[in-house]
Amino acid sequence: MVLEELGWDSFFEEAFAPYREQGLVPARLIRDNNVTQGALVEGERRKFDEYEVIVSGKLYHDAETDSELPAVGDWVGLDFSDESDFPVIRVRLPRRTCLSRKAAGRSAEEQVMAANVDTVCLVTDAGVDFNERRMERYFAIIDRSGAKPLVLINKSDLYDKDVCEEAIATLHRLNPEAEVHVISVEKEWGLKCLKTHLTRGKTVAFVGSSGVGKSALINYLLGGDFQWTGEVDEGTGKGRHTTTARELMVLRRGGIIMDNPGIKEVQMWTDENSLRAKFNDIDALAAQCRFGDCKHGTDAGCALRAAVEGGTLDEARYAAFLKLEEEVEELRRRRIKRQMTVERRFKREHQGRNRNKEDHNENAFRLKPRARNTSAQDLQDDLE
Repeated sequence: MVLEELGWDSFFEEAFAPYREQGLVPARLIRDNNVTQGALVEGERRKFDEYEVIVSGKLYHDAETDSELPAVGDWVGLDFSDESDFPVIRVRLPRRTCLSRKAAGRSAEEQVMAANVDTVCLVTDAGVDFNERRMERYFAIIDRSGAKPLVLINKSDLYDKDVCEEAIATLHRLNPEAEVHVISVEKEWGLKCLKTHLTRGKTVAFVGSSGVGKSALINYLLGGDFQWTGEVDEGTGKGRHTTTARELMVLRRGGIIMDNPGIKEVQMWTDENSLRAKFNDIDALAAQCRFGDCKHGTDAGCALRAAVEGGTLDEARYAAFLKLEEEVEELRRRRIKRQMTVERRFKREHQGRNRNKEDHNENAFRLKPRARNTSAQDLQDDLE
């Protein structure tokens, strides 16, 4: 089946079965054009046909948050029978995996970065871009997504071997299950490691900061300069954003790649359980605190502070644990505040509908006596 090259399998086939009977056509979203989206559909003359599609009004209004709307990588059901200029998305199928973060800024919204990906490839370097706390946050959202983590330490030709080895050791300490490789896109070193991930029907999402060589890597995989690449300031390590929108691309040799714009901030979209899963060692220490409600600061009998002072707990990791706890708590407060806002808005709309209904009933009541007592003469008088 041609759709299998896009990642279609029995999981999506089973979920789509009821909609196939309704005449909908399966498609995978490959691009977000703000108002419309790009979708690939199994073609007749070619393998795939690309269409510009729109979300149905019902699907849009039924979504409680933006994260429930179709995103790049999603499988959807298209309706070609509508008289609209574009095929209409009537349904979004359940996601196998979902890479998301908290939207940038003060919003409490979840931002979907990639849907239905098998591997998340984090591109970094061993120098100015490498930040242990940022890597920790990346691993947290990748772990929550359900996809496999892959880290490529690029620009190895610019750094000494011991610097790269130190970065590898740090990454393995943060996530022993992560697959880590040292590469150089410029010199074309170590890129064969991607072959095992870019196979038929498998999707790899690329994430990372601007300027780490992510777009150059994708250009290499595509075999041409499809993505703009920009220069990097050697002092700050910052580069120009070379990717402005999320896009899914199918490789001729098999495999699917999904590019993401360079990420300036990696804010957590997670919960307490996911947070503690990444800090099991610290959580076990916290259970030894004298008081159950220990704030792990100046409280007497704090096991975490004692471990830091004794040298058995890294101070930076301890600080990161406290900071992430604060961030998740802040996100929880914002989500509650947003829910309250949504409920107040719903209440106002509901009251408005009730008032309109009451006004309509009152007007109808006033007209009924005239309607019942109307005679031929009354009607003639009205006409005159």
